[in-house]
Amino acid sequence: MSFGPQPSLPSFALFGGFLAAAGLPIYIFAPTFYAENYGVGLTAIAAALFWLRLLDAVQDPLFGWVSERLGRERSFWIGFAVFILLGSMLLLFAIPPQTAPLLWFSLSLTGLFSSFSFLTINFYSQGMTAALSLPGGHMQVAAWRETGALIGICLAAVVPSLLVLWSSAPMLTFALGFVLIGLLSLWVMRRQWVGSTQRTPSNFKLIWQDRPARSLLILAFVNALPVAVSSSLFLFFVTHRLQATAWAGALLLLFFLSAAASAPVWAALARRSGTRRVLLFSMCLAIIIFAVASFLSTGDVLVFALVCIISGASIGADLTLMPAAFAQRLGVIAPNGAQGFGLWSLMNKLTLALAAVALFPVLELAGFDATAPEQTGQALFTLTLLYAVCPLFLKLVAILLLIKTPLQDDEI
Repeated sequence: MSFGPQPSLPSFALFGGFLAAAGLPIYIFAPTFYAENYGVGLTAIAAALFWLRLLDAVQDPLFGWVSERLGRERSFWIGFAVFILLGSMLLLFAIPPQTAPLLWFSLSLTGLFSSFSFLTINFYSQGMTAALSLPGGHMQVAAWRETGALIGICLAAVVPSLLVLWSSAPMLTFALGFVLIGLLSLWVMRRQWVGSTQRTPSNFKLIWQDRPARSLLILAFVNALPVAVSSSLFLFFVTHRLQATAWAGALLLLFFLSAAASAPVWAALARRSGTRRVLLFSMCLAIIIFAVASFLSTGDVLVFALVCIISGASIGADLTLMPAAFAQRLGVIAPNGAQGFGLWSLMNKLTLALAAVALFPVLELAGFDATAPEQTGQALFTLTLLYAVCPLFLKLVAILLLIKTPLQDDEI
């Protein structure tokens, strides 16, 4: 059974890229931008990010509940949220703080993260509706959506570094370009926001009491911790451990290009060999490559490029297969999907909050100073331990959870 118009998968890819450009890359650049340009301390930034993510802990389930009850007004509220997201991006990077920098940082990110959450929940919920009309089901939607998302991450990760070569205000230029892409994405998706609102709203209790769904949510939380840790520290590791600041943009691009290129491959492998086997393989790759990264030091740029390629491919599997597996289960117990993805979004964001509140204070206690040209041996050792060794053990825990988690692959 299908709902609404035939899904436009290229539209899903473009909108996914737009949303992704406002997600992980901003989490990478914003703390560094405010620390280096406005002198905001890392501990203060960590505290602000932690409280913002706690706000998400309340918002995401609430947004899921609201989204299932929007009815015919869904398109209007999607457009409203897009404009909030675009305005918040301009406040964050294009307009100098008009108040205390930390307060400006916090207010801008509140608008950005809130609108991002609302849009992401509705976007993934709409993907469940689209899957009903496609022969490849959830994996087909996931392949297009996550490939687009990863391309968006690639562009957002590298464009600010490239703009430094041509613009005296690179983040202003980036923010303006982001606004244009956002308006285009809103336009191409305008006919897609229909269908799922015809279903009976789900409820959180039913989703959490379902053992496979609950296991997937817990797995999502643990499995997202390694990428939350490594993404939060990526620029610091490249700049201070490898002493390769000039290569930061290229390495980020390599990482996300690898993830984007691998996404459709992982989806095809999962349809043929099963989601569990493919995820286990990708997680083992991640463990090996984190182990390699733990031995790197100044000048090891080529080896780290290999680390970026393999770890990027591994994350491509996580981003493609994990949401698809959860959507498959929601299709059985809660077909509307928005409240389920509200919980899913919450789990992923809690990892970023935990990473921020745990990592930055530990770095500062070890003597790490983001503005200093040189770091102490203790600071560099701590940076390596947090960036490479900590994610390795977290991935081991994720593997153990995956082995125990019931999965329900699409019958394609």
